[in-house]
Amino acid sequence: MCLGIPVKIMKISDSLADVEIGGVRRQASLALVDDVGVGDFVILHAGFAIQRVDEDDAKETLRLLKEIGVIGI
Repeated sequence: MCLGIPVKIMKISDSLADVEIGGVRRQASLALVDDVGVGDFVILHAGFAIQRVDEDDAKETLRLLKEIGVIGI
């Protein structure tokens, strides 16, 4: 099973973004999404941002993933 996780874009440099989830930062490619900026939430899968997502939806998804034990933030 594959799982995409909502993450927040903290910094953008060219086609790479520093993204954050639960205080952990990683780099992600923005090659597959258009019109995203710092502060936006995206779905991250295999190192790629694959879709922009509404902040409220992202936070609810993270809450549910935490509740069922998929993530430990």
